[in-house]
Amino acid sequence: MRRLWTIASVAALLCGAGVAVALEASAADNPYQRGPDPTPQSISAPTGPFATASVTVPRQGNFGGGVIYYPTDTSQGTFGAVAISPGLNGTWPGIAWLGPRLSSQGFVVFGIDTLGLSDSTASRGSQLLAALDYLTQTSSVRTRVDSSRLAVAGHSMGGGGAFEAALRRPALKAAIPNAPFFPGSASNVRVPTLITAMQNDSLVGQNRNAYNGIPAGVEKAYVELAGAGHNQIGQPTTAIARNWIPWLKIFVDSDARYHQFLCPTTDMSGLSQYLNTCPLISTTPPTSSPSAQPTTPGPTGPPPGGACAATYRTVNSWSDGYQGEMTVQAGSSAINGWTVRWTMSGGQTISQVWNGTLVAGSGAAAVRNVAYNGSLAAGASTTFGFISSGTPSATSITCGSP
Repeated sequence: MRRLWTIASVAALLCGAGVAVALEASAADNPYQRGPDPTPQSISAPTGPFATASVTVPRQGNFGGGVIYYPTDTSQGTFGAVAISPGLNGTWPGIAWLGPRLSSQGFVVFGIDTLGLSDSTASRGSQLLAALDYLTQTSSVRTRVDSSRLAVAGHSMGGGGAFEAALRRPALKAAIPNAPFFPGSASNVRVPTLITAMQNDSLVGQNRNAYNGIPAGVEKAYVELAGAGHNQIGQPTTAIARNWIPWLKIFVDSDARYHQFLCPTTDMSGLSQYLNTCPLISTTPPTSSPSAQPTTPGPTGPPPGGACAATYRTVNSWSDGYQGEMTVQAGSSAINGWTVRWTMSGGQTISQVWNGTLVAGSGAAAVRNVAYNGSLAAGASTTFGFISSGTPSATSITCGSP
């Protein structure tokens, strides 16, 4: 049930001590948990517990480059990641304080520039997804990133881009649109979404319609900053950071220790409204941590007769495109590398691929493995996904091993 918290009601509705203890205990076995136990001071601090470094990414063909910020600690395994887009006529340096602020809390952060300053929300969504694919497949820090735990965020039209990315890739763990310009419908959003809105936003308003449009059953929250204008994010803002950090921790890291800060919020300073769908997450965390791209170690049915076989499914579709997924399974012998080929109908062109390398994106389509998922034991499987224009279809699917 949706709840609206005001300054006057928060103190009377704090979570019971028993719930907090249960959440903290359940987090002890979470393989994604990173960093010490959080406090109200730690999520509000300008710098978190992790030392960070950064690397600049030059302009690419499908997004405008940017800066990757990452924790330098290699003792705790891989980290979840978030890609962030600026707004209309904006560039990453204008909101770059978010990079080290979030990264020092235990995330890889990719602050991107867009191909054009006036790129549409749909284009920004595509560029956010392309940036995540670059981050996990090509970047110099790809071995530090858990490709199964990714999120998107953005400001203004970049916030609309975060919505677009969430619609196209529902496997994302979280989305955070900030003061989003989003003319579309959120009725098909399946990604846990936090909207940070500005009380005095004269450009896009307070975005309650977008919040209300996210369907029941999808976790969501709405945070409105008191007295703030549309471009408040252009300066370091504790009220933004102390809500973004728990949201990412809860949904990217499944870290129930941060539940206490959002269900309900324990700090309404600087906020004029707070809505949520608490309790947000289960108190039972995952029991094992996947590799960069997990493979299934054994077959779910008889292994295919050849070197490998591939099966297709449609994950999501919209008026002019769709998201597809291929599952690749090795045959009765181990393979070292695979290529999947299939026939696409007229009007279909692949624009993005993750967990695979695009060889041909229209007509006779082909995708081959990337470095981390090419070696499969007998009967083992892996998946890759793609975004294509047109209507969903994939025929004459074949799989071969070089």
